[in-house]
Amino acid sequence: MRSPSLALVARLAVAAGLTLLVFWRSDPSAVVRAAVGADLRYIAIAVLLVLVDRTLMAYRWLVLLGPIAHASRPRAGVVMRIFFVSTFVGSFLPASIGGDAVRAYSLARHNVPAATSIASVFMDRILGVLSLLLMAVAGLGLARDLATDPIVLVALSVTLGACVAALALVFSAHVASVGRRLCERLPAGRVHRGAGHLIDAVQRYATSHGDLLNVLAASLAVQVLRVAQGYCLGLSLGIAAPLGAYFAFIPLILLVMLLPVTINGIGTSQAAFVWFFARAAVARPDAFALSVLFVALGIVGNLPGGFLYLTQGFSSYRGRSLRT
Repeated sequence: MRSPSLALVARLAVAAGLTLLVFWRSDPSAVVRAAVGADLRYIAIAVLLVLVDRTLMAYRWLVLLGPIAHASRPRAGVVMRIFFVSTFVGSFLPASIGGDAVRAYSLARHNVPAATSIASVFMDRILGVLSLLLMAVAGLGLARDLATDPIVLVALSVTLGACVAALALVFSAHVASVGRRLCERLPAGRVHRGAGHLIDAVQRYATSHGDLLNVLAASLAVQVLRVAQGYCLGLSLGIAAPLGAYFAFIPLILLVMLLPVTINGIGTSQAAFVWFFARAAVARPDAFALSVLFVALGIVGNLPGGFLYLTQGFSSYRGRSLRT
């Protein structure tokens, strides 16, 4: 057993400390009253919506597996099981992309080259972040005062830079060539070869315009569903903020939750919900309760993967070697 790293301990400490600080400043008794009085009917609708968005997320990954030769491609049922189980397992991993790593590893165990597996997950993540960025920019039209906020501008700029760099690697032969030259400086061996194979696998998506647009559209639909989930949870708490406020704030909050400073956005999500929704005159206790319900809803959406993990686990992945 390996002892926890200093970075992991620090992120756990930040998550716990930030959550407790925001909770204390939000009047704990009022937060509890707001949560206890939540309308379960709206929560049930939000749960249905999160199941729909998980299905859309699985669908977009299936589309991204198109470049894999038909003979090497696992059955759709296997791919769906890998997606849901990895999403569940990722809930307990310290890194925000932990579920992505499990998904790529699991797919590679089904005779799919490791580089191709990683590339499909990489593209899924990038298009998901791009859709979130587009939603956040559109939301600024509903909350224009946020467009000059330094924190918001930095978050959007960093996200935009990451998306541009990733897409340049896909569509630009020059950028890919630079990437290959950088790979040549890596130590010889599997890491060196694997990095080159990964760039080649990512570049195969450059001609899959229809599939990429399909996945981007599905990703935008997922973001709209997440806004709708937040709105339903707000209604369950009796929050009177208009739907436009959710479209303005939720995408930005989701960007904040992607920051790798805590575990799965715990702490940062609570602070972000309280800070953003204060602009819509939402009381701190209600905003904090909303943040807890929103995070809990994501966990509920991962439970189908938990059922598959408990009944089947990863037993079918054993005994197969990874291919580069």
